[in-house]
Amino acid sequence: MLAVFSGAVVRAPEELVLAGNRTPTPKKSANRLFDTFVRKFSSSVAINIDPLARISYTHETESSMQPRSFAVKDDIFCTFEGALENLASLRQQYGLGKNANEVVLAMEAYRTLRDRAPYSTNHMLSHLVGNFAFIIFDRSASSVFIASDQDGKIPLFLGITADGCLAFSNDAEILRDACGKSLASFPPAYVLLAWESWPTN
Repeated sequence: MLAVFSGAVVRAPEELVLAGNRTPTPKKSANRLFDTFVRKFSSSVAINIDPLARISYTHETESSMQPRSFAVKDDIFCTFEGALENLASLRQQYGLGKNANEVVLAMEAYRTLRDRAPYSTNHMLSHLVGNFAFIIFDRSASSVFIASDQDGKIPLFLGITADGCLAFSNDAEILRDACGKSLASFPPAYVLLAWESWPTN
């Protein structure tokens, strides 16, 4: 999966900017990164969302135990990789039908967090049991919500493109080629909301 966001949506972590400045390496633009992903995974689905975001996912190289899925509803775009062990109880908690999968559940959990505050992101994440990583873009709020499981079993990386966009992917090689030294692993058990600050070590 790949998601690329303009600086108008989410700012890159300062540590990542500094890492790229210390040892400059060739980078690619967000457009070239996106094109490279789509060419590498010819059966991928690619969505351009205004100039704010681009999301792509593929079932190529997917594990049957950790499938990838994508959904859009009410201007909320979500790509999800992994599996939730407690999906059945979460469906009940969120009032979802028995056919709702992980991507639908992630979108509903986000919507609850957004609309029915005061829920903390950690509170919401603590209810999700399993191996997962997901990326949500809420077009109507111009916000990004990204999370990974406690153990980081689903790898997720982030990097800064030549034109200053922040990119997230489970494919480190593609990001390394596009982002050079401005590349890092997404922290396990971490939630990033576009309006929150990046964690400091």
